[in-house]
Amino acid sequence: MLAGYLSGLPAFLIYFVAASALVVIFAAAYVQVTAHHELALIRQGNLAAVLAFLGALVGFVLPLTTAMRFSVNMVDFVVWGVIAAIVQIAAYFVARLLMPGVVDRITAADIVGGAWLGGMAVVFGMVNAASMTP
Repeated sequence: MLAGYLSGLPAFLIYFVAASALVVIFAAAYVQVTAHHELALIRQGNLAAVLAFLGALVGFVLPLTTAMRFSVNMVDFVVWGVIAAIVQIAAYFVARLLMPGVVDRITAADIVGGAWLGGMAVVFGMVNAASMTP
């Protein structure tokens, strides 16, 4: 009887590991393209950097979970995960364009700058996730 309950465990593990890897890859790529040094700022206790970075992660994970739910196979899931990452990185540049100087504000620990970048990332992530539904 327990075997029946655990029949989906292999698929769960495969998708969980793949999604976790995509999150790590996205985070590594994101910190390379941004103009500020998130991890160093976060280690210094910069709340604005925390808000911006966590917003980007949530904004990426929202469409990633949609891709996981609706993908037909692992390749499909990974392709949509890459698309989600591209959209999220584009969101960063759009947010910077709409609020010039936001990078300096985050570096200066201005909460408004971090909330702006993080909030825009979540907004783009929600629209991205909704766009992936059949």
